[in-house]
Order: sequence, then C-alpha cells, then structure tokens
Amino acid sequence: MEVIYTGLHQTPEMIASAAVQEDVDVVGLSILSGAHMTLFPRIRELLAEQGRDDILITGGGIIPKEDMLALEKLGLGRLFGPGTPTAELIAYIRDWYATRLAQDA
Repeated sequence: MEVIYTGLHQTPEMIASAAVQEDVDVVGLSILSGAHMTLFPRIRELLAEQGRDDILITGGGIIPKEDMLALEKLGLGRLFGPGTPTAELIAYIRDWYATRLAQDA
C-alpha cells in the first residue's frame, strides 16, 4: 500500500481533490472532532460529483455505533473505534480491494 498523508485540518474539498488528483482507491479519515456525520457524507458527495464514487471511504475515531451504522447505510465503508489494531484496518482494506478486483475481472 502507498499512503498519502495530507495533514491535519483539511477541508472536505481539499480531501476530495487530493484523492482524485492522486487517483486513490481508498480515503481513510481519522475524526476525533465529532464532525463525522457532516464530514464523511460531504466527502462522499464531492467524490461522486467528480465521478469517483468508486473510492472506498473508511476511517475511525470516536464515533457512536448508531452513527457508524447510519454512515454505512450512506455507502461508506466500515468505520473503526478507538483501540482498533492497525492490522484489522489493513485486513479490511485488503479484503475490500481483493473483492473489487474480482468484480472487475
């Protein structure tokens, strides 16, 4: 995996623009501000507007379980809570990517 870190305090527009410019497969967000119900859907919307609704949006932070479920219903990928082992997130992305490749074949 290649990781492109864009830094802290990025706007949804900046994140979506970077994702499209770098032709990424996955956007991973770490949100501790409580703005997950605003930021995740906005980034999803911006990517779709640019024809990139194929990008997986995943991430984590302090997100209540009911919000995680609501966001997944909006088409976002799995979201992870505090203390999730990095290996679990990596396995999720690898599985998602393998499924995507199999569907494209």
